[in-house]
Amino acid sequence: MSSALTDLCRYPIVQAPMAGGASGPQLAAAVADAGGLGFLAAGYKTVDGMYNEIKQLRRLTGGPFGVNLFMPQPALADPSAVEVYRHQLAGEAAWYETPLGDPDGCDDDGYEAKVAILLEDPVPVVSFTFGCPTRNTLDAFAKAGTYTIVTVTSAEEAQAAQWAGADAVCVQGVEAGGHQSTHRDDPQADHTGTGLLTLVTQVRETVQIPIVATGGLMRGSQIAAVLAAGADAAQLGTAFLICPESGAHLLHKQALTNQLFVRTELTRAFSGRPARGLVNRFVREHGPYAPAAYPQVHYLTTGLRQAAAKAGDAQGMALWAGQGHRMARELPVGELIELLIDELEAARTALSMRSPR
Repeated sequence: MSSALTDLCRYPIVQAPMAGGASGPQLAAAVADAGGLGFLAAGYKTVDGMYNEIKQLRRLTGGPFGVNLFMPQPALADPSAVEVYRHQLAGEAAWYETPLGDPDGCDDDGYEAKVAILLEDPVPVVSFTFGCPTRNTLDAFAKAGTYTIVTVTSAEEAQAAQWAGADAVCVQGVEAGGHQSTHRDDPQADHTGTGLLTLVTQVRETVQIPIVATGGLMRGSQIAAVLAAGADAAQLGTAFLICPESGAHLLHKQALTNQLFVRTELTRAFSGRPARGLVNRFVREHGPYAPAAYPQVHYLTTGLRQAAAKAGDAQGMALWAGQGHRMARELPVGELIELLIDELEAARTALSMRSPR
């Protein structure tokens, strides 16, 4: 690991910031206490909600942690396509007895206000999803002593992040659960993407800043693989979802290893942006018709997802998961990280024994 990342945490393990409730203070604190880098997800939270979680996390741990922000999105949605999708979802609204949401909700996720709070009361790390901040913003965080990480899905995005002044990039492979963090949402690129090992290698040959690798990582041997490919640390999301400290809904946790859910796919069904989740009824019925309209579709379906969870119906929930979800282990965070490190060291030992002398 690079010296800067080494100073942040004892082990090269980062807990992915998973918006929607999973990545709360309890999970981030447990990861930090176990020697990893815990993260709060500020996406979809109010400014006050974010700040209150930061205060709570500081009470729970003195370890390092990060806060993840969503970048504001350009207004690309076709209102008529959103309206067509609204009509298609009318049956869902009737079934769950809940109205559809207002698609014209907040489209910048309170970005500027959240940045202002994090500059006024700095945290150790801030990462960014769905784009790259301006150089002025990244310079301001550097001046405040905050380490910045920009999530990327291509070597070109990584290069742009380096030019803008990011301290590191989080390289996201197509295997990752949840939203693909492309800087430009291009419907023509749906169902494409680069695998993590290939992408880490491409980015390593393009930029000089540290790399955090993420996408489908569930075992210490996989962490060893991405470190060998050129990453400085590994970020895991789905692996932590099932932990008792995770704030994910119980139905979501159970679905990860339920044989009823056999695969994942990238879908726009719940948010209007490509996101990898378990294939359930909602994805099958609505995924093919969902428009490229983020965050409009997200706000449109919020009530439906909440109603499905309340009704105990996993078939109507957004069950975000990486491709390795069936390998999830229901362990407390401390035990999981200890096991991952044991597996990492075992993989390194096995590799060194096979290496020519």
